[in-house]
Amino acid sequence: MTDSLETLTALDLRDALAAGRLSAREVTAHHLAVIEARNLALGAFVAVTGEQAMRDAADLDQRFARTGPVGPLHGLPMGIKDLTDVAGVPTGHGSAALPDVVPTEDAPLVATLRRAGVVVVGKTQVPEFGLSCHSESRTHPPARLPQDPRLSPGGSSGGSAAAVAAGMLPFAVGTDGGGSVRIPAAACGLVGLKPNRGRIATGSGQADLGRFVVAGPIARTAADAALLLDVLAGDVNHRALTAAPVADPTDLTVPGPLRIGVTTASPFASAYDLPVAPAAHAALDAGVTALEQHGHRVEEMDPGWDPRYPEAFATVWTTGVGLADLDPDAEARLTPLAREFRARARRRPATDLARAIDVLQQIEWDTVAAFARYDVVLTPALADTPRPIGWYTGADWDVDADTDYRRQCQYTPWTSALNVVGLPAVTATTGWTRPDPAGGPEAQGLPMGVQLIGRPSGERTLLALAHLLHRTVPGGVPLP
Repeated sequence: MTDSLETLTALDLRDALAAGRLSAREVTAHHLAVIEARNLALGAFVAVTGEQAMRDAADLDQRFARTGPVGPLHGLPMGIKDLTDVAGVPTGHGSAALPDVVPTEDAPLVATLRRAGVVVVGKTQVPEFGLSCHSESRTHPPARLPQDPRLSPGGSSGGSAAAVAAGMLPFAVGTDGGGSVRIPAAACGLVGLKPNRGRIATGSGQADLGRFVVAGPIARTAADAALLLDVLAGDVNHRALTAAPVADPTDLTVPGPLRIGVTTASPFASAYDLPVAPAAHAALDAGVTALEQHGHRVEEMDPGWDPRYPEAFATVWTTGVGLADLDPDAEARLTPLAREFRARARRRPATDLARAIDVLQQIEWDTVAAFARYDVVLTPALADTPRPIGWYTGADWDVDADTDYRRQCQYTPWTSALNVVGLPAVTATTGWTRPDPAGGPEAQGLPMGVQLIGRPSGERTLLALAHLLHRTVPGGVPLP
């Protein structure tokens, strides 16, 4: 059975491990071998803890022999973003400005996963402090898109998404403060879910003054994402939040018919020109067609975004980078984006931050009210195909901070608002670009998809719709 492990979903692996048809050592050794074979070309992992992972897997096998599965994810391997502490492994935060610090305890997110029976196999690549929608840093080679390594898998959970898409992991947990789960999942052709604010209690490892950041699953299928979501939301220290499964992976039937609003309006439109590529429009159209074919009512809607959003979001999102205690030599090692954001944060009066938080609070109330007329709201996942490595930063980190940030907003103009509002959102693939016969950047075809935004605590419906789209357009449909 180990010869075919790469074809199994996380749910398949879970069942085989729970039944004793596979051992934790077999599953861990297989994935470590795939990491060894593929990571050099893709930069998904910044540290691989193979020896410790095999010891942990052996311990799980011994415990299984005595009492059965240790938890609902018994024996499944997991990589952890290099923003989150894993005991005994340096946490780098993607930054050359920070000293190597080896934590002695797992972060709460990692502790939750270990209680569920996960085997941690290493740390995955992130941009500096998780600030960016790519996964490039000055400390390690960039994470690359498995479908075309010249391109970025997005970020900040890009290393984790690349690892899942390349078969190095069966699924992964990312953290999402402005789209950092959904962006790389969409770029890599995966399902990426940002749960409702408060659904998952475990911390992210990021400074988060606006309470934007939440952990969420990145997976090849909606059922795998449902499995991981329910484990995270059902943690022993937070179980009272949900008595029933959040999204049962064995039952992803869609309620309905649903009223679905569709929009390409972005809250960043008051600050930037936001071109939407033909492939993004086509992916949205493919999603609309599939949903209408299943009896759902899809209609145009306008969220009425407040023009104050871009400045308020940037103020709150970037304030955390000013908190680190760095000397001038360390500041000089920051990337241009982090260095400039840090300088602005440290000059900013506290009253400006307070006003920005007030603006975003009003936007939260207004948006929830505007979306309440619909069961689900649909947008494109991304505005363009995955961008080349260095597109944001320059080949030598010579792109100025404002240009870098503008390009990020243009690439992903629909994700961050959901972190501000707190509603759940999922991305799902609805098509692939046509392969480039000349062998250009899209030689293999690239995944494109949609973002589905749910009602408060509506993760079950979102994953059911992602499952529906996966079944309706398996592998996606050809796009222009």
